[in-house]
Amino acid sequence: MVQTPESSAELAAALETPVDLDFQLPDPEDDQIEEEEFQKRIENAWTVCDRFDLQTDIWRGRIMRTVRDREKQGGDGRGTGFLNWLKTREITKSQAYSLIQLANSADTLLAEGQLHPDAINNFSKRAFVETSKSEPEVQKLVSEAAQGGDRITRREVKQLSDDWTAMSSELLPEEVKEKAGDGSLPSRHLAPMVKEWEKLPDSHLQEMQQEVKESADVDTVKHLTSEARNLSKYLDAAAQVQAINQSSIDMEMALEEALRLDCLNTASDLVKQASNLEQTVAKLYTTWKRLGSLSDRLYVDTGASNPQLRSLLSCLETLTNDMIEVPLDETGEQIVRLKLMSDSGSH
Repeated sequence: MVQTPESSAELAAALETPVDLDFQLPDPEDDQIEEEEFQKRIENAWTVCDRFDLQTDIWRGRIMRTVRDREKQGGDGRGTGFLNWLKTREITKSQAYSLIQLANSADTLLAEGQLHPDAINNFSKRAFVETSKSEPEVQKLVSEAAQGGDRITRREVKQLSDDWTAMSSELLPEEVKEKAGDGSLPSRHLAPMVKEWEKLPDSHLQEMQQEVKESADVDTVKHLTSEARNLSKYLDAAAQVQAINQSSIDMEMALEEALRLDCLNTASDLVKQASNLEQTVAKLYTTWKRLGSLSDRLYVDTGASNPQLRSLLSCLETLTNDMIEVPLDETGEQIVRLKLMSDSGSH
């Protein structure tokens, strides 16, 4: 791991930037400044702030990691001391662990020799975070570009990630990879298709692979990406719908029919909505049971001397009874009635 400064003076020095942050920003009302020069000066100032922000967050992550690890050694085992430390600084737990993850990623890249400390200055903060989440091969490509002096933004990270996804995928035919390599078929279109293909069983890929091999153009790739996405949604949702699982329907044959009729998107949305409905009903039933239990408990705890609480229970009977009634508008003219019953027919 990269050694952290041992004294507050060293830490402060590490956080210093060689550029004065007291910028002389251009006057927005100065007509003598050309637009190109104005944008250049603004961009330079923004880049320095972005760079300083990144380095500061990396160090904050290291600091919080040190506090957390210290707590693990001598604390109560529940991390209470670390959480209290965060609370006094108005830092949420999720923010803290996000910064710790950023620090871990930075230290890993530095320790493995993929990235020189000075090259961090070539990253925007968001680009560095994206790099830290990328595959090791992509991290290496991005690090090489940064060490070569390139300015790394999220756009560059995405481009390199797309290039690697397209060129390394075993799902793409060689003819398609060749087009990606010479730039005639941009990898930014191929990468989404590859990611959707990775979700599908091999049995559903052969026809798509043949189609893109015969017609390797952007329109075909976009069409196949959409089709693969719908197919993936169809398969995932169908596996979750109990009404389908408890039947003898051949979902593969239903899928072939949907493909033949060019209505896969509709079929996919159908099973997705069916899955959503089943999950909603299950949640509704659980909530209804909980509401009924709380209502019964409050009824036992109250009496005639608590007329307002009894009135509250009476108002909620339209929701706690077996027949739930919910108005769809403020006038109450449109009402949905649902009859709910447990296995025993009661709460």
